[in-house]
Amino acid sequence: MELDTAVVLAAGEGTRLRPLTRNRPKPMLPAGNRPILAHVFDALVEAGVERLVTVVGYKRDRVQDHFGPTYRGIPITYVTQHKQLGSGHALLQAQSVVDGPTLVLNGDRLIDAATVEAVADTFSATGDPALAVVERQDTSRYGAVEVRDGVISDLVEKPREGDYRLINGGVYAFSADIFDAIEDTPRQAGELALTDTLATLVDENRVRGVEVDGMWVDATYPWDLLTVAREVLARGRVVESDRREQVWIDDSARVHNEAVLQAPVVIGPDCEVGPDAVVGPNVALGANVTVGANTVVQRSVLDADTRVDPGSTLLDTITGQDVHLGASTVVPGGPADVQVGTEIFEDQRLGAVIADRARARGDVSFSPGSLVGPNATLNAGVTVDRNVSEDAEVTR
Repeated sequence: MELDTAVVLAAGEGTRLRPLTRNRPKPMLPAGNRPILAHVFDALVEAGVERLVTVVGYKRDRVQDHFGPTYRGIPITYVTQHKQLGSGHALLQAQSVVDGPTLVLNGDRLIDAATVEAVADTFSATGDPALAVVERQDTSRYGAVEVRDGVISDLVEKPREGDYRLINGGVYAFSADIFDAIEDTPRQAGELALTDTLATLVDENRVRGVEVDGMWVDATYPWDLLTVAREVLARGRVVESDRREQVWIDDSARVHNEAVLQAPVVIGPDCEVGPDAVVGPNVALGANVTVGANTVVQRSVLDADTRVDPGSTLLDTITGQDVHLGASTVVPGGPADVQVGTEIFEDQRLGAVIADRARARGDVSFSPGSLVGPNATLNAGVTVDRNVSEDAEVTR
């Protein structure tokens, strides 16, 4: 692969993933038990990229403090988008540190090295801008594309369901001319969208569509993180230490001999799983998570420093960081109607989302589809039957 530089766009917040993105950007949400962005970096390193340029913005310190100046021996250059004014504007921030052709990727979607290589090889062979194209049954959440003889013939944002089968995969290869093309793109409501620049290039029949069938997973809404975790676990894309039939246990974790781990499951560093606990299938525990005795956790993602006290049941559950769920907490699992902002999404498989530093004092139960904001306190015996806002205190 001739392209050795990649620009990763990781400046956005991810408002549709609130309350999980209240304290960190979307690329830092967990894909299994590691940030989404770590998986993106993995794909680039495995494809042969020798330099990572990362555009940060919203809560940028969370990215920079986590990854530092290098990743797996590859240097990272950070540039800042101080105001989130669109994906094209984000890419422009990298202009001063990019002096030739470059890969460009969204930092909030899981992809694999084969996809990166396919896009890079097409660009190297043709010299034309190249774009990964992915087949999906439901294209209504994404930008749809039409491809004719290997060339993108149309781009459609948020199409009607059923009209298209291919979507923009968010993996690009460009010459340095892309920066001038973005500068020449008219702003829409003060923002510069990379897709608007692409639309101009498409009109000139210059964009190659590279159809790929590797890993491609996007988290748009909170419940999507459960799908992301399933995909990561199914493909074994976790930090491996002790692996036994799709069971990954970090060397520093402590799992009681009488606990049951049901594959696939990953137990992160410094975790503790108590006696007679049942963890899995499809469970990812981040660093320093505690699962108490006689607790059941299935189809769930528990982020770093979460503590679940004994006798609890968590199904289809996502926790943020430093969450404490007292004894006999019950999340019965989905499906459910979930309210995100002012929209209602029907029949989603979600038990509950419990954001950073939330506390449940014990014997708390959650109705399926509940979203609990950061720093919320749920006092003993509460039944959560609606969304709970940040910093709220709920009593019986």
